[in-house]
Amino acid sequence: MNRLVIVANRVPNPRERGATAGGLAVALKDALTRREALWFGWSGQIAEATAAEPTELRVGRITYATLDLGREDYRRFYQGFANGSLWPTLHYRLGLAHFSREDHAGYRKVNAAFAAALAPMLRPDDTVWAHDFHLFPFAAELRRLGGRQRIGFFLHVPFPPGGLFCALPRAEELLADLAAYDVIGVQTEDDAGNLREALAGAGQAEAAARVHAFPIGIEAEPFTALAEKAMAKRETERFRQSLVDRALIIGVDRLDYTKGLPQRFCGYGQLLARFKGHRSRVTYLQVAPVSRGDVAQYRALRRELDEWVGRINGAYAEPDWAPLRYMTRAVARPVLAGFMRMARVGLVTPLRDGMNLVAKEYVAAQDPDDPGVLVLSRFAGAVAQLPGALLVNPLDPDEIAEALDQALSMNRAERRARFDDCAVSVRQDGARAWCRAFLGVLEGANDA
Repeated sequence: MNRLVIVANRVPNPRERGATAGGLAVALKDALTRREALWFGWSGQIAEATAAEPTELRVGRITYATLDLGREDYRRFYQGFANGSLWPTLHYRLGLAHFSREDHAGYRKVNAAFAAALAPMLRPDDTVWAHDFHLFPFAAELRRLGGRQRIGFFLHVPFPPGGLFCALPRAEELLADLAAYDVIGVQTEDDAGNLREALAGAGQAEAAARVHAFPIGIEAEPFTALAEKAMAKRETERFRQSLVDRALIIGVDRLDYTKGLPQRFCGYGQLLARFKGHRSRVTYLQVAPVSRGDVAQYRALRRELDEWVGRINGAYAEPDWAPLRYMTRAVARPVLAGFMRMARVGLVTPLRDGMNLVAKEYVAAQDPDDPGVLVLSRFAGAVAQLPGALLVNPLDPDEIAEALDQALSMNRAERRARFDDCAVSVRQDGARAWCRAFLGVLEGANDA
């Protein structure tokens, strides 16, 4: 079998585990263990100048090749164009996007540097799979250097309607870059339709035909086993005792403005204000590790959430009960799995999401005989695969409150029926199936 080359903005440290192991590494585990592989990208380190040659580390059959980014390249590529322009635009938040030609030039410069560093390492029969919005131009840059390998691209975040995306300056240039990929994957059929529309409108009809939806999943059985095992752990038992038989609502998200956290906190506050029977009988734990803490919008979001926590706890707490527990540091995945299993409600309300694997992890963590209820934003990509969830508009705090009341009051028979409706898809449409479906199309892309 030929070698698989993964290209991503960040390369995981193979020595890291638990809370720091990246979601992409978990999703690609099957593909990376079945064949020789090279994982290439940014090391996460900042230097005075971007490295020309990668640092290599081989672990088993996987070679990790990383470049340090120069300080100015990091600012222009990562903070500027990728996260300041593309991230909000792709999440339908054009009003939060800012554009500068210098940032755009820095974004293209780093993609060119990635291509130049990787090209000498490639074999003619390698399969190259690039991931996410940081790398729109990567294949075009590699083609300019003579790369003829099969190159696929997967966008993990949403893709908005073509008219919205093309409001971003240089959008048509980015769409032309995407045409250099042999296969272009997105999370949902809605995303695929939007991207096809944008490509066709930019004169890239041939590329539009290479866009396919590949919904990403999780491997449910290992996560279920992780959750079951966690129930016997000291951390889980200590947390259970601290709840004093109260129902648990859990939310797990990166601290990001796309996740709808202020609206979610407001919805929980409305639950306590409108449905007084839940006071002192429910505890909401929100785990929201800080991300991009050096960006002003994220610092402002953190302040806003701190204020919401103080407002809710100040209004409703009792000497022996804090309604809302809020953590901004990472929690190890096995511990989170146990917390999810004991939660009566999983609260997942992004304003817009590519897929949202936390929703699927919550379902996988449940005890099938006495499961909790998933309350899910209708704007999460996972909606089509989780028909048993209670759907809410995340912009309506009262709708969130009403769904929480319904979930907390739901009898076991309905909870089990809703769980069964969700569990079928979560078990069948896993990360292994996602990897094999995408690579099956990519590696057959040029067969004729």
